[in-house]
Formats: sequence, structure tokens, C-alpha cells
Amino acid sequence: MQTDKKRENLTIGVVGLGLIGGSMARAASALGRHVLGFDKDPAVIEQALLHGAIEEALSPDQISRCDLLLVALYPQAAVDFLTGCAEKIGPDCLVVDLCGVKRAVCGPLERLARRHGFLYLGGHPMAGMEKSGFAFSRKDLFQGASMILTPAEDFPQDKLDWASEFFLSLGFSRMQRSTPEEHDRMIALTSQLAHVISCAYIGSPAALGFLGFSAGSFQDMTRVARLNETMWTELFLDNADYLADEIDSMAQRLTEYGQAVRQGQREKLFDLLRQSRLRKEATDEQKQKANEVKA
Repeated sequence: MQTDKKRENLTIGVVGLGLIGGSMARAASALGRHVLGFDKDPAVIEQALLHGAIEEALSPDQISRCDLLLVALYPQAAVDFLTGCAEKIGPDCLVVDLCGVKRAVCGPLERLARRHGFLYLGGHPMAGMEKSGFAFSRKDLFQGASMILTPAEDFPQDKLDWASEFFLSLGFSRMQRSTPEEHDRMIALTSQLAHVISCAYIGSPAALGFLGFSAGSFQDMTRVARLNETMWTELFLDNADYLADEIDSMAQRLTEYGQAVRQGQREKLFDLLRQSRLRKEATDEQKQKANEVKA
């Protein structure tokens, strides 16, 4: 990738035109970038062309034209796709995967990139919704979101700066640098556990009788249970160690609450609730300070 090349002259390839890939394509195209797209479903490619998300379909032979290749596939599919086309990726191309776990993809893809002489960078856009597919993609999906990047230790700083600048141009407001290990440990709590809890919560026998008995809390708690079970099964199992630890820890905390309620321990319950409120206020303050620094 030529670092002095203007971004607007880039040829960008997007592999996988679902919610994330489709939104990346829409956001880049809205800025006048030349975007090529690939999806295993020809109907999705047709829709992406029709809506102006991409200018051309991306065929395997055209991968060599790409200055930037964004891979928005499930983890194993991302590794398989790039392994299959590695010889076609040009030496100046930067490849960024957009998978929701990093250890399962970064190791294999870093080794693949070194063997074939192209640059690879792990990425995870912290944006999305409970619905999936190109039909729900939006050019503004990433506005104000955080983009996590997991560069290898020897990844060139100028290329990392270039990648950060590109993602900021799509609407991201924060670039978070991490290692694959740290990413997967944190994402087990901030994303994956939330989905597990939402699914377990909606599993209550009383859930189907919620009408007339809920304000916003029920919808907040159950929103992400409307998920893509194929994708999330793979993400959970790729991060099984960290996620299982978070589930066990949550179960212990819930048991504490259950015992306090069942045994009528008023002071214990009061203390648990107070500690939770203070922890929430601390995280809100942390976020506010971070926003003030950015401003």
C-alpha cells in the first residue's frame, strides 16, 4: 500500500456484504471511494450494485487491483477465503479482517501474510444491531463508534496511522489499539456475555406474557437476543475460555443476589445494589472523561 497515495484514489475490496461489510462499502462509496464487493450470494451483489454500495463486483482475479481489502466474514471463513486467494493479493495491499474475535484469526493470517508478502491488520468495528444482512446495512452505522485494531508487534507505524485515518473517515470516533489476547478477554465481557445473558433472560417461561407488564427494561434486556445464531455460535466457541469464565463469574454474582433475596437479607441486598450503582457511575464517569479528551 502506497502511504502517499490519496485515499480517494484507493481501490477498496469488501469481502462479505452483510451488515458490517455492506455498511463499510456504503460508507466508503459515499465518500467517493472506488469500492468493489464480493458476496457468496449473487443476489446480494446485485443489491449492492443497485444501491450504489459498490461500483463493481469483486472477482478473485480482481483482488490484485485492491489497495485495501476488508474481509467481513465469519472467523473461519475469513481465514479460508484469504488462504485461497493469498497469491493474488498484491504486495502493497493492506488486508484488514473485521471479525468479532481475534486470536482465532490473527495468528493464522499474520503467518499467511508473511509467507505471501502482503500486510495484514486485525480489526473489529464496535458497531452493529440485532439484525443482519445487507438489507440492514447503513452508511452511518459507524458514526461515533470505536474501531479496535490489533497490529502485530512489527506492523509499520505509518501503515497503522494510515489505517486509523481511513477508519476515522468512515465515521469512527475512537481508535482502540489492542492485542488479540486483550481483545478477546474484554470482548467476552462487553459483547459476548451480554448476548448470553439476553438469550438466557428471554428464556424465562414468563417472557411470552410480557405485554402490559414492561416499560423499557424488558426491551433493553432482550434486544440482542434477536441474533444470528450461526455467527454467534462460532464467535462464542472461538472465545470459549474467556467467555466461560465470564459466565461462571456472572453465575456467582447472581447466586449472591438470589441468596440475599431468598433469605431476606436486607442489608446484604442494599449493599449489593449500592456497589452496582457506584460501579455504573464510575464507568459513566470514565466514558465522559474519555469523550472530553477527544473533544
